[in-house]
Amino acid sequence: MTVEAGLPVQALAMRLGGHEGAIENLVRLSGGASQETWRFELVTAHMRQALILRRAPGGHDLSAEPVAIGLAGEARLLRAIVPHGVAAPRVVHVLEAPDGLGTGYVMECVEGETLPRRLQRDAAFAGARERFAADCGAALARVHAVALAPGVLPGQSDGAGAQLVRYEQIFRSFDSARPAFEIAFRQLKQTLPAAAPPTLVHGDFRLGNLMLDATGLKCLLDWELAHLGDPVEDLAWLCVPSWRFGQTARPVGGIGALGDLLDAYERAGGRPVDRARFDWWLVFGTLKWGIMCLMMYRAFEQGLDRSVERAAIGRRTSETELDLMLLLEGRL
Repeated sequence: MTVEAGLPVQALAMRLGGHEGAIENLVRLSGGASQETWRFELVTAHMRQALILRRAPGGHDLSAEPVAIGLAGEARLLRAIVPHGVAAPRVVHVLEAPDGLGTGYVMECVEGETLPRRLQRDAAFAGARERFAADCGAALARVHAVALAPGVLPGQSDGAGAQLVRYEQIFRSFDSARPAFEIAFRQLKQTLPAAAPPTLVHGDFRLGNLMLDATGLKCLLDWELAHLGDPVEDLAWLCVPSWRFGQTARPVGGIGALGDLLDAYERAGGRPVDRARFDWWLVFGTLKWGIMCLMMYRAFEQGLDRSVERAAIGRRTSETELDLMLLLEGRL
C-alpha cells in the first residue's frame, strides 16, 4: 500500500474493500483551492478500481463561502442528481468517524482534464474547445431543470438580493479601503434584478471544476456551493474574467463565445436569458470572487490553513478590482 504525506487510509481501505482491501498509488492532485483531492486505486483479490477522495483540508471544513453545503451535503446532492442525467460523479462512500480522515467522500474517478491552461491551449483539446460553450450551455440547462426532493438542499432561495447583502457584510468585516468594490456595490444596488423563479444552481461552474476530454465536456465537479437560486448566476460565473485565465477576449472560460453558450442553453430547454440580468451577475460574480480572495487570505492569516495556495489566492483580490473597472466601463 502506497501512502503519501502520512494520510491514514488503512481503515478506508478495509471499509471499501473488506479485510483484503488495500489502497495503492495514492497521490494528491493539483488544484482545489478549498478542498483536498486525492486519487487512489482500491485493490482486492478480484479487482482494481480508480477512485477519488474529496476531503476537507486536514479533515476539517474551512470553506470560504459561508453558505457552502459542505462535503457531506455535496455527496447527498450528487446522489440525488446523477439519476436525472446530470454529468456528475457517482458517490461511492461518505466518510465516517471510524475512517479517521475527517470530512469528505469517495467518488468514482472520471478520466479527463481539468487544468485550464491545458484545456485552453493543448492541441489534444482543439475539438473540445470548438464545442465548449455549447456543451456548457446544454449541461447547465440540464442542471437547472432538476427538481430536487425536499431536504436535499436548504429550502430558502439564495438569489441576487440575498447574496448582495451577505457579501457586503463580509466585505465590511475586513475594514479594507477598496474604491473599486465600493463603486461596484453602488452600481449593483441600483440595478438589482427582480427575483427569478429559483432552480438548482451549481454555484461554482467554471474552468477548474469542469472535466473535459478530447471529445468535449465529461463531468461537472465540486458541487459544495450548490443552492436554489437564479440560474443566470451559473451562466455568468463561467464568464467572470478571473475564470478566463488570461484569455479575456473569449468570455466563456477563455475558450468560447457568449452567443454560443446562451443559444445552446435555450435550445436545451433553459429559460431565455435577459442580457441585463446576465451583466448584473457578471459584475457581481467578479466582486464576489474578489471578496472570496480576501476570505482565503484571512484563513491563512489566522492559521486555519497555512498553505501557500491560500495566501497566493488572497493576493488576487487586486486583479478583480481592475476587472470590475473594465466591466463597468464596458471594456471587458
